[in-house]
Order: sequence, then C-alpha cells, then structure tokens
Amino acid sequence: MPDPSRRNSTTIRRTACRLLAVVALLLAGCSSSKDARTLTFWTIGREGEAVVKLLPEFEREHPDIHVEVQQMPLTAAHQKLLTAFAGDSTPDLTQLGNTWLPEFAALNALEPLQQRVAASTVVKPDDYFTHIWSINLIDGALYGVPWYVDTRLLFYRRDLLKAAGFSAPPRTWNEWRSMLAALSHPDRGVYGILLPTNEYEQLMSLALQQPEPMLRDGGRYGNFRSAGFKRALAFYVDTFRLRQAPAITAVEAGNPWDEFGRGVYAFYFSGPWNIGEFRQRLSADRESEWATAPLPGPDGAGVGAAGGSSLVVFRRSAHKDDAWTLIEYLSRPDVQRSLYDLLGDMPARRSAWDGGSLRTDPKVQAFREQLEHVKPSPSVPEWERIANEMQLVAAQAVAGELTVDEAAAEMDRRADRILEKRRWILDHSRTAGASP
Repeated sequence: MPDPSRRNSTTIRRTACRLLAVVALLLAGCSSSKDARTLTFWTIGREGEAVVKLLPEFEREHPDIHVEVQQMPLTAAHQKLLTAFAGDSTPDLTQLGNTWLPEFAALNALEPLQQRVAASTVVKPDDYFTHIWSINLIDGALYGVPWYVDTRLLFYRRDLLKAAGFSAPPRTWNEWRSMLAALSHPDRGVYGILLPTNEYEQLMSLALQQPEPMLRDGGRYGNFRSAGFKRALAFYVDTFRLRQAPAITAVEAGNPWDEFGRGVYAFYFSGPWNIGEFRQRLSADRESEWATAPLPGPDGAGVGAAGGSSLVVFRRSAHKDDAWTLIEYLSRPDVQRSLYDLLGDMPARRSAWDGGSLRTDPKVQAFREQLEHVKPSPSVPEWERIANEMQLVAAQAVAGELTVDEAAAEMDRRADRILEKRRWILDHSRTAGASP
C-alpha cells in the first residue's frame, strides 16, 4: 500500500514546480517586455535635468514606452559616445552637438531619418531655421532633427552707448569700431568689449561673415589665407591692438557679468544662456540698461554661427520606432517652449517662438532675428580641433608674436596637418570608386 505521506509530498513538489514554472514564465515575460519597450536616451549637460521633467507627459501619452535617461558631462560626452560606438553599446538615441554630427555620420553610426521625416505629421522641415536644418544633412542624407539652437551675438549696455552719443547698436564693423573707441578707457581699466583669447567662437563668427569658407576643396585644406578670413582676423587683432579689449582668457576675466554691470565692458559677445545669468546677477531695476542685438557685419547685417544640438538615432538601436516617437514628442512646439522655460534652450522651430515669453521678451527677439542669418561651421569631423588650433594661433597674433599674414599661414599649416587623414580617405575612396 502506498505511503500517504510520500504521495502528499510528491503532490506538493509537483504543484510547487508548476507554480515556479509559471512564476518563471511570468517574470521572463515581464523582463523581455520591459527590455523591448525601454528606450535609452543619453543627454549632455543640463539638458538631462530638463528632459526628466518633460518625460512624464510623454510616458502618459505612450504608456508602453519607458525612457531611461543618462546624463553625461560635456567634458566626457564625446569620448563616452565614441567608446560606446567602438564597444557596440550605443544608446537608442542621444543629443549631438552640431559640430559632432559629421563625425558620427562618417562613422556610419547614425540612422538616416529622411523617410521618417517625410512620413511625419509633427516634424516639418519648413518650420525650422533653414541653416540649422541644413547642418543635419551630410552628403545629402538627413541624420538628425534639430532640438534646440543657439548663436552668439552682442549683449550691450544701452545706457553707456547713449551717454557716448550712440542711439542704436552697431550695424557695420565701422560703426562698431567707432563705438569701441568711444567706450574704451584702458587707463581706467574700461574696455569696449570682452573677447576672451581662449574662446574660438568670436573669431569664428567674424570669419563666417566672409564670402570665402574657412576650409576649401571639400574640406580637404585650410583656407585661412583667403582675403576674407584675413579681413576678419585683422579686425579681431586690431580690437586688442587698439586696446578696445583686454588680452585675457576667460579664466583671467573672472566674473564678466558683474564687470559688465559695473561698466568695465560695454559689449559682451555671448549666447542665449546669458540672458538668465544677467537677470539673476543684475537687479531688476537695471533691466532697461542692457539689451541684445544681432551681430554687425563688415558692410551690413552680420551672420552668426549656427549652433545648438540635434536628436539622432543610432543604427544599432533595437527600438528605432520608439526612439522616433520620442523625437517627435520633443520636437513639438509646445514641448520646445517648455524646454526653453526650464533651461533657456532656444527652440529650433519658428512656430515655437509664437507663444509665451519667447514672443514677448525683447531680450530674446535679437536671437530670433539672428537665427534667420546664421551659417554652420565647416562640416568636417575635425573642425573642433582645427578651431582650437585657429584660436591658439590667433592668440599669438594678439600678443604681437605673429602678423596677420603669418598667423593665417600657420593656421593653414595646422589645419592641413589635421586634415591629412581626411584627404587620404577621400582620395582613396574616389580612386576605389573609379576602379573597374
């Protein structure tokens, strides 16, 4: 006769095994479901803080998608992205600075987006600032959607200009030079403008106003010896030679906001993030003393540098459709306005400027005007290295160690050395394509 206790024990074990199997299947199903619907989104700098605040609404609208945000510091982001690409561990999507996008496109790391844009009812290319959109086109293929934009222009002390006899900000370089001369008193430690000698953006902005590009022959060689660039470099160097700007770095400049407020500088060449900085550091009753203005050009309205950040999808993403859904959400005008309210990052879409403080804030309107007149920096992966070398040589010219002609020739020499590998790849690619 069978032992009842053994029979009961066997039944219990079988029941327990079945329960464990069911639990295991349920856990496995939950895990695979979660993994299949979880997006990894890498952000750079403070944008990660803002995105986290924007995502709850996205996840309410799309409850089947969960977004994990990883915030990278700006100083480490470029290397981390390259390491992730080399190690086959890229996220689903990320933001990329406009100067980085050509590099990752050249690595074949990014998913082309033109077909998705063509089918989208949200992302409308005609609504974007033209030159900002064009930055995302590499060799005719679209690899990114502009997320936010920035450019640099003039912050100026309206009251100081008025006291010196000027009723409006400069519109040409000659007008600007006259104002800088009238507002500079170096014997009293007062200068027309602050141009930190370790920042390349100011010289680059002047150079973009010239008809000749800074690189030639399809980005194979430097073009710093062109007449246009030397005109820009001469204007830049003369500003220091005439003692209308102090020859100091950003570190040596200390606190530029307070010194701008004290009248040490009448002009400050910077970007939209400083609207909030000046409002925080200068009292509200001084709001009418300062303003913003588009850049003056050599002979008329000036061109600014097209900056900002775009959203891209990596080719290796397993969730490209969901990544695109998130890009569409972050591209909506109302969401772009929310990003501006959180961080001061300016929308890439014109329609986003039609509401809220973007429409009514007079300090912002100069940026809106400038963004219609911008140019991108050279679209080569090596551009940031070249720009840094450009500025190192420019600092030598400011110090009187090189003439303008000598500095331009040295910039070409350094750029050509950096571009040597690019020339080899392009030339051999062309040769290979011509082979039978």
